[in-house]
Amino acid sequence: MSFFSFLCCRKSSDRREGRKSSTWRVFSLKELHAATNNFNYDNKLGEGGFGSVYWGQLWDGSQIAVKRLKVWSNKAELEFAVEVEILGRVRHKNLLSLRGYCAEGQERLIVYHFMPNLSLLSHLHGQHSAECLLDWGRRMNIAIGSAEGIAYLHHHAVPHIIHRDIKASNVLLDSSFQAKVADFGFAKLIPEGATHVTTRVKGTLGYLAPEYAMFGKASESCDVYSFGILLLELASGKKPLEKLSPTVKRSITDWALPLAREKRFNEMADPKLNGNFVEAEMKRMVLVALVCAYSTPEKRPTMLEVVGLLKGELKEKLANLENDDMFKPELIRKSQGSPAVDSSNGVCEQKDSKGDVKQEADQISEVAETR
Repeated sequence: MSFFSFLCCRKSSDRREGRKSSTWRVFSLKELHAATNNFNYDNKLGEGGFGSVYWGQLWDGSQIAVKRLKVWSNKAELEFAVEVEILGRVRHKNLLSLRGYCAEGQERLIVYHFMPNLSLLSHLHGQHSAECLLDWGRRMNIAIGSAEGIAYLHHHAVPHIIHRDIKASNVLLDSSFQAKVADFGFAKLIPEGATHVTTRVKGTLGYLAPEYAMFGKASESCDVYSFGILLLELASGKKPLEKLSPTVKRSITDWALPLAREKRFNEMADPKLNGNFVEAEMKRMVLVALVCAYSTPEKRPTMLEVVGLLKGELKEKLANLENDDMFKPELIRKSQGSPAVDSSNGVCEQKDSKGDVKQEADQISEVAETR
């Protein structure tokens, strides 16, 4: 039985046994050609290493986004199958849900609900960045909503799911600017009782947890790290990696941590906010972001804790975070003999002693950033 036959059989079984059925369905290629005007260039929403995404409209007037794989290969088939399988499993208000798929001949297409406000990336650094549509209230809602979506993957999906590519372009925004975490092509299912999976590194440089980038050890904690980078990006409007010179890059954590130690949280706000933000919430978001991006996985919170912290519900834990060694001024930490705390991505000069690993990470980044 093929993978896609299995999906259809499982859906039929759900109906027979009275379980709540998924809302996805199988689309015909003819139907998707009609919806996208034969995949017309004017309908194209974006293009990446996987292929292209097109806007479409079905016969009932509903709008869709169609991901069309660029090339036919076993690897492409596998990534397609993984994404369809995972999207078919998950249902959460902050996860982009599957409308359906098409697998005819050599065509492999995934159909999603269309998100009118595109991605978080487009508002922070892209085509909508000059419009300043993300006020502070929307940013906090996006932070909490995307955290809740990832927490569902880690703690409530069966089996648990590691996303492996949390970044601004994979947080989509609906008509009300509600966050929808998207793009599960790199996601991994975690077997019962496993603490991590060892796998080939996938993802985007700047968001990769150190243990994952160096050793391929993927766990829920890797997603927490990536989410910490995303939070800093959301608060500051800065990119995860900033080019200081042709040979030197600075990570967003290397920029943010010294300011946090000096309690200069307001200086970290995105200038596009024009000072219109809630100071206590800005401080909370930055503190949570930096703890998420701790270089030591064991020190990072879980995504359930992240949700509680961002909502301001875990006041005692938040107070403990503020007193963490990470946020003590340099002189105090040295006088107390505290170990150096490195929250960065480990990316600085291109002439790195781990040049081979860095070169591979750069190659991964070049592909992944187009996704």
